[in-house]
Amino acid sequence: MTRSPRKRVKPKDMMSYRRWLGPLTPVLAALAALLIGALMLMALGANPLEAYAAMVDGAFGSVNAFADTIVKATPLLFVGAGICISFRGGVINIGGEGQLIVGALAATLGALTLGHWPGWALIPICLTLGFLAGALWGAIPGALKASLNVNEILTTIMMNQIAVQGMNFLLRGPMMDPIQIKQGSFIPQTARFPITADLPRLSPTRLHAGVFLAVVVAILVWALLWRTTIGFRIRAVGMNPNASRRAGIHVSRYAMLSLLLSGALAGLGGATQVLGVNHRMFTDGSAAGFTGSAGFNGIVAALFGQLHPLGTIPASVLFGAMLVGANKMQRAVQVPSALITALNGLVVVFVVGSEIWRRRLASQQEAIEPTAATPVATQESSVP
Repeated sequence: MTRSPRKRVKPKDMMSYRRWLGPLTPVLAALAALLIGALMLMALGANPLEAYAAMVDGAFGSVNAFADTIVKATPLLFVGAGICISFRGGVINIGGEGQLIVGALAATLGALTLGHWPGWALIPICLTLGFLAGALWGAIPGALKASLNVNEILTTIMMNQIAVQGMNFLLRGPMMDPIQIKQGSFIPQTARFPITADLPRLSPTRLHAGVFLAVVVAILVWALLWRTTIGFRIRAVGMNPNASRRAGIHVSRYAMLSLLLSGALAGLGGATQVLGVNHRMFTDGSAAGFTGSAGFNGIVAALFGQLHPLGTIPASVLFGAMLVGANKMQRAVQVPSALITALNGLVVVFVVGSEIWRRRLASQQEAIEPTAATPVATQESSVP
C-alpha cells in the first residue's frame, strides 16, 4: 500500500497568502488587544459585551456621536498623513505633539492679531500660519539630521517639550486672556477668537470644515508620494538610502524634506483644531491638555493604515471612535478611567507589534520570489 505524497505548498500560494495576510495584521492586532481588554473587564466584574456595545453606541449611536467621532479623528488624520511622508522617507517623526501645538499657537496669534479681517481672508491666513509653523518645527530636527546626523527620534521628542513649555509661558503671560487678568483668575488661556475666525460648522453638530480639509490633505499626500518625482525620491530614500545615493538622489535633503512636510501637516492639524473646535488656545501644563495625545495616536493610525495616506483615513476614524466611545463605556459599566488608558495602550502596542510582523512577512515574501523563479530560469537555460 503506497502512501500518497504530501501536498507541498507552492511558492505562488505562499506569496498570495502573505499578500492578503499583510494588510489584515493591524486588524487582527486590534482584535487581539480588544480580547485582552475583555479579560481585563471581566476581572473588574464588568460584562465585556455590554462594555463594547456601549463603546460602539457612544461612537456611532447618534448623529452627534458620529460627528464627535469624525471631529476627534481629524487631528489624527492630519498627523497620520504627515507620518506617512516621514516614515516613507526613512525618518521617524515623534514630534507630532509639539508640531500640533506650534501650529495652533501660530493660528491663534493670527486670529487674535487680525481679528478685524473678514473670515474669507482670516481663516486661510491662520491655516497658512499653522502650516508654516509646523513646517519650521519639523525642519529643525530635519536640518540636524541632514547636517550632523543627529537622531531624529531624540530631537523630535525634545522639541515636543520645548513647544509645551513655550505654550505654558505664552498662555500664562503675553497671550493670556485680558479678562482673566482683570478678574484675577489667571486661567492659562487666550481670549475667545472673533466669530469670523471660526471654521464653518454643520449645525447642530460639532462637525466643521476642517474634516473635509483633512481628507483632501490625505488624498494630496497620496498623490505626492505615488504620482510625483519628489514622492518617488522620498520613498526611494526610505527604502534604500545607499542605492538612492548612488542613483544621484540627495538623501539628506529628502530626509529633511520628509520631516518638514510631516511637521507642516501636523501644524495644519493644530490650526484646524483651534479654529474649528476650541476657538481659543488653552493649557493644563501638559501637551495632552490641548492635543489629547493626537500627536502620538496619529502615528498609530498611520501604522494601522499601512503607512498609506488613504488607509489612514478609516484608521483615524477607528481610533477616533475608540476615544469617543470609551467615555460612554466608562459610564455604562462603571470601570476606572485607567482601564480606558490601558485599553488604548494595548491597541497601540499590538498595532505597532503587528507592523514589525508585517515587515518580516514582506521580507520573507521577497526571499521566496527569487526561489519561485529559479526553476523557470533553469528550465529555460536547459533548452538548446
